[in-house]
Amino acid sequence: PFRFDYQRFRRSLRHPMRGRRPSEDPETRARRMKIKEMMKFAWDNYKQYALGKNELRPLTKNGHIGNMFGGLRGATVVDALDTLYIMELEEEFQEAKKWVEKSFDLNVNGEASLFEVNIRYIGGLLAAYYLTGEEVFKSKALELGEKLLPAFNTPTGIPRGVINLGRQDTRSLFSLCSGMSWSWGWASAGSSILAEFGTLHLEFLHLSELSGNPVFAEKASTSQLGVMNIRKVLNRVEKPQGLYPNFLSPVTGNWVQHHVSIGGLGDSFYEYLIKSWLMSDKKDSEAKKMYDDALEAIEKHLVKKSAGGLTYIAEWRGGILDHKMGHLACFSGGMIALGAEHTGEERKQHYMDLAAEITNTCHESYARSDTKLGPEAFRFDAGSEAMATRLSERYYILRPEVVESYMYMWRLTHDPKYRQWGWEVVKALEKHCRVEAGFSGIRDVYTTTPTHDNMQQSFFLAETLKYLYLLFCEDDVLSLDDWVFNTEAHPLPVNHTNFKA
Repeated sequence: PFRFDYQRFRRSLRHPMRGRRPSEDPETRARRMKIKEMMKFAWDNYKQYALGKNELRPLTKNGHIGNMFGGLRGATVVDALDTLYIMELEEEFQEAKKWVEKSFDLNVNGEASLFEVNIRYIGGLLAAYYLTGEEVFKSKALELGEKLLPAFNTPTGIPRGVINLGRQDTRSLFSLCSGMSWSWGWASAGSSILAEFGTLHLEFLHLSELSGNPVFAEKASTSQLGVMNIRKVLNRVEKPQGLYPNFLSPVTGNWVQHHVSIGGLGDSFYEYLIKSWLMSDKKDSEAKKMYDDALEAIEKHLVKKSAGGLTYIAEWRGGILDHKMGHLACFSGGMIALGAEHTGEERKQHYMDLAAEITNTCHESYARSDTKLGPEAFRFDAGSEAMATRLSERYYILRPEVVESYMYMWRLTHDPKYRQWGWEVVKALEKHCRVEAGFSGIRDVYTTTPTHDNMQQSFFLAETLKYLYLLFCEDDVLSLDDWVFNTEAHPLPVNHTNFKA
């Protein structure tokens, strides 16, 4: 039987997971400790008022379940595990681990988002296992991963967006026909979404790595199953102007409509191309070529400069540009910088400049608001720049993408402005989002007396606070030499070697 050699994996890491803690200036340490205190405050209130529910409602001091995760519970627990560990919140980590051991039930029934379950639960469990070696996290990840496989059982092998996690025929890993899946009701003509089916690769390769079973990465039975097959379909289909539209039919393998976005619906597909290459120790040349070609098309057709000199990435609707950028698209500064590290010297400087310009634009979306927090989307039209012009886009739900780019830009340039910008976010979160029993999103970033949305999102603990903490850490804490972050900020190791025991 296959056995993953965890100790050999640990010895392969080039840096200690939590770093070597060299001497540092007191201000940097104090800021990092403040962010650690924020994490403890968020966790303690979740534990007190909502443990076992998916998220905390901090104003009403109760829990929220929602409908994204089927019957699964404890999304905040699983999302927070690695952050608690990295911050050395040992007691709180043990509380979270105990809940996973004793209370995390996978025998549930309900309609779940394949994408959300993968990035939050599978990603969180995998990261917790790689950081600690605790077998419970690995076994839960593999068991849950198996429940997601039926989503791939389509004519093309492109998975549908919704999976029923109900009890399936598990006499064999290959008995897949009893799992039911379907597309989101709002998705165009029963299509699958680029950012959803394109954001499975990192986690599913690790499920194969840990289980010794290629079903997760390659194929099962006669179905064209697996994340590798997704690329075959995408390489075969014609790309308009070299761009990847957001909606694809899982039946025909053709695009359903020509809407292109680097924000929601598209975002993490591009992120996972460059990260797949990095995770493979730069051996997955197919992923690198797909990333390079996509970025070239994005720069040619979508990257624009406003009258005021701000660089942004527009959206594309059948050839017509929509001059808006979503908060979700602000991860792209960090992504482009990460990819720039691995190009020729001339192109490297070009892409680092582009990454810095986009990150600056996202910073402007924060700086131009009254709360110094950024809106859900901002526009470059009608004389407005980097500001929301619609009431429905003025909210902030504790999103991480802007501070994610600050973290990458800091690590790759060490320009002190990124730490300063990150500290501005910390102060704004404390002033406008911290309430008596946790942190809450706000409904309007353009008023200094905002109303709260009563939701402490699980990704606030998984991503926002983790990226802020790492921004004030030394570079060897979760070093980019050893780790790739999934799109929920869960660190997965670079595959330096084969760890079969």
